[in-house]
Amino acid sequence: MKILRTFWNSPIGPKTTHFWGPVFGWSIPLAAVADTQKPPEMISGTMTGMMCGYSAVFMRFAWMVQPRNLHLLVCHASNETVQLYQLYRFFNAQGHSQNQEEEEAETK
Repeated sequence: MKILRTFWNSPIGPKTTHFWGPVFGWSIPLAAVADTQKPPEMISGTMTGMMCGYSAVFMRFAWMVQPRNLHLLVCHASNETVQLYQLYRFFNAQGHSQNQEEEEAETK
């Protein structure tokens, strides 16, 4: 019981935004993981790039804020990883579609 009470009253416990921010923040990387099942043509390169920048900035914030918020850091590191994968899929699909257009132009 003492462990639960210590966690409850800690500076990063459930009484603070240091806890609830990352808990709800996990919805972003979870949604990005779900989006990996969609076709790459649906990916917005601009939005995905912005999400990469957003997560990079907030990883630094999570590391520098006192008390250090490792839960938020892991949340944004996960989002950064998934968003970079989505960006790879976007650029790969863009290159693939351009190659198809070039091949079609050559056959005409």
